[in-house]
Amino acid sequence: MATWTTAPQRTVLVVAILASFTAFLDGSAVNVALPAISDELGGGLASQQWIVDAYLLSLGAFILLAGSLSDVFGRKRVLMTGLVGFGLTSVACAVAPTVETLILVRGLKGVFGALLVPSSLALILDAFSTEKQGRAIGLWTAFTSIASIAGPALGGVLVDSLSWRWVFGINVLPIALGVVLAHRLENDPPRSSAAHVDIVGALLGVAGLGLPVFVLIELPRFGWGSPLIVGASVVGLISAVSFVAWELRTPQPMLPMAIFRARNFSVGNVATFFIYAGLSLGTFALAVFLQQSAGYSATMTGLAMVPSSLVLIGLSAYIGRLSGRVGPRLLMGVGPVIAGGGFALMLAITDEADYLTQVLPAVIVFGLGMAVTVAPLTATILGAVEPSHAGIASATNNAVSRVAGLIAIALAATLGGSVSIDLDSFHRLVASSAIAMLIGGAISAVGIWDSTNRVAPALGRATAPVRSGPRTRGSGR
Repeated sequence: MATWTTAPQRTVLVVAILASFTAFLDGSAVNVALPAISDELGGGLASQQWIVDAYLLSLGAFILLAGSLSDVFGRKRVLMTGLVGFGLTSVACAVAPTVETLILVRGLKGVFGALLVPSSLALILDAFSTEKQGRAIGLWTAFTSIASIAGPALGGVLVDSLSWRWVFGINVLPIALGVVLAHRLENDPPRSSAAHVDIVGALLGVAGLGLPVFVLIELPRFGWGSPLIVGASVVGLISAVSFVAWELRTPQPMLPMAIFRARNFSVGNVATFFIYAGLSLGTFALAVFLQQSAGYSATMTGLAMVPSSLVLIGLSAYIGRLSGRVGPRLLMGVGPVIAGGGFALMLAITDEADYLTQVLPAVIVFGLGMAVTVAPLTATILGAVEPSHAGIASATNNAVSRVAGLIAIALAATLGGSVSIDLDSFHRLVASSAIAMLIGGAISAVGIWDSTNRVAPALGRATAPVRSGPRTRGSGR
């Protein structure tokens, strides 16, 4: 990395990786701890879903606001707030006395998690020239993807050797290191007097995104006859429609609708929805099935996904460079198909779930597909808009991926045909994951353009100047 980056750029990259790593790690490591949490605090599949979904719901609902805050108040300021808040809520989760308390704190933790990813990616786009952005995002992708998939390995070891509570404590060290290094970043430029936060848009966005997802989670429990479900559906729908109408007319919108004129941004986000729905559903199903039906320990369940991480470590940076040479369309079309093939191979898993002959081949193929997919997908979506919109563009894409995962997990019982994940329901879930991946690949292959000059002229992305390096401390913007 030293040969193509400056010292300030390396600091930016490390801080961005640490910030996103903690957010992704928390979302993945908790899966293997769910059975142990239920054993100690009580609750069945419903509480397990809510422990996962409370975090995803608040993260998805607030991430658009977080992207706007990053663009208005500055990357460093928002990032520091997110790191400190995320650390404090991690400790609170670790000492939660009841499952209800844990779910509540997980929801608060998602709010701070929403501040991390948009700011970290926007920092990278600010610091690196166009030629180096793909490579930098490739490294960022490698480490954050490792957190998403290898997190269960570390979580499993902690559950078996210590307690599930330590799963929430593993974030403290990377967060502390991130805070120390973030202090070395250059200060944010002075806030423009004309800049402001779109409060109305933020409230409508949170309600329009959060309430429909709440309905999807709780519909099997309450049914359409419940006033709670009907009320949340009506308010959520009205809020979503009002959000779009407000953003189209307000002078300084939280989500500038013009960014959706960029074909790669719009198509990439649609592909993201299906890809991350498949990813979230498939990994959730595998983690629960291996423990509750196949008899794996939490440690072995976590270690089962390590080969995927090794593939990601070895290939993500290279794929980021390759995408810059051959264009993203081919890689974004092929990658999800390969990952879907990995989930399809899981259909051969039996009740015994022999690791070497049944689980390992599927995990390796899945990891290869994700390594081919994620870096080009991220770079393409963020490269489709002006650098000044990097925060909200990143937030939009992350909101799409989080909501996709949230909805997929919320529908696990419906798609699996059972309130528990036995072999038959596991096969249904991984088949659904494979189909979602194939759809995401098809959308990318048909809809993505390789030329960066085909962005809507209104966005000015083709001609927008990009700095060749980061600002020096104290030099201003």
